[in-house]
Amino acid sequence: MSVPSETQVPETAAPDLQVTFTNVGATKWWNRGLFASQTAYVTLALLALIVVMSFASPYFLTEGNLQNVAKNFSFIAIATLGITFVIITGGIDLSVGSLMAFAAMITSMVMTTLSTPGMPLASLFVHLAADGKTVVANVPGLILIVSVLAGLAVSLLVGLINGACIALLGLSPFVTTLGMLSIVRGLGYVVSNGKGSFPGGPDAVYFYALTQGDVAGVPAPFIYLIILALVMALVLHHTAFGRHVFALGGNEKAAELTGVSVPRVKIEVYVIGALAAGLQGIIISGWLGSAPANMATSYELNVIAAAVIGGANLAGGIGGPLGAIVGCVLLEVIRNGLVLAQVNSYWQQTLVGVIIIAAVLVDRLRARLL
Repeated sequence: MSVPSETQVPETAAPDLQVTFTNVGATKWWNRGLFASQTAYVTLALLALIVVMSFASPYFLTEGNLQNVAKNFSFIAIATLGITFVIITGGIDLSVGSLMAFAAMITSMVMTTLSTPGMPLASLFVHLAADGKTVVANVPGLILIVSVLAGLAVSLLVGLINGACIALLGLSPFVTTLGMLSIVRGLGYVVSNGKGSFPGGPDAVYFYALTQGDVAGVPAPFIYLIILALVMALVLHHTAFGRHVFALGGNEKAAELTGVSVPRVKIEVYVIGALAAGLQGIIISGWLGSAPANMATSYELNVIAAAVIGGANLAGGIGGPLGAIVGCVLLEVIRNGLVLAQVNSYWQQTLVGVIIIAAVLVDRLRARLL
């Protein structure tokens, strides 16, 4: 008579076998779905703050105030989208504030120069008619396009230098971009001699329309923000480049072993961050009507704070456009609420610091409860 081995199970016993997995369904509701991200908790905090402000001030939910909120938070949100790319890879960029000012100054200076007869290269764009009036060479808006491209070109150059130093030379992102912060700010003072520059010439009216105008009551900067946020979401979640960005932030060594070109991705994200900062600066200069040499001082702190509050992890691997926008809105609602409540505006910086620590603390507590 044969003896069945220990690994054999009688067929008659099969129906009676039941396997129970005790870990199925063990994940708590606050760690599932939408609530698995810090962005959800910040959004809830934002909604609660809006409700409180609506009761605290009758002017908060008025159309004019909501337009101001939409416009004002858009003035840092575009740069926040750009730096979110950098933060997802585990990097940081402290030069965005200086780059905003420098790109805006270059744009306005080029616009004025090309609109002034007798200045270098101006003859390619303008000439004097018989009656002495300045005439743009056949293409309305050409000077504006060239000027904006000039501002974005210097932004691209700064992004390339940052990315190359970090990706190819192995320098620290913090030290590299901190140095670039001083370099770019200094260059801004050099080219302007410490003075502000003003967009001038026949295309200035187009420039102000594109930066100060609105469409059906919606501020133009807010429209640009929504378009760029949708593009960012598409790139991050539906392209190979987006997957590489997250892979790099999750584990750089593993990403390299899987064939990701780590140096190329690093350079590209710093270029994207720089271009976003440059575009943000150009838009702000249109809102201000000038590009002063000290424009956007310390804006890098607000941009990074908004990204972190919205859920971007400074360790890398986490972040997105929704969180960036939510973080910017939260900061602006706080600022706007303090103004309406006639509270000293200096308290804003204190509250921002408290919110950053609270956001990180909530995320850490949620992670421990997994």
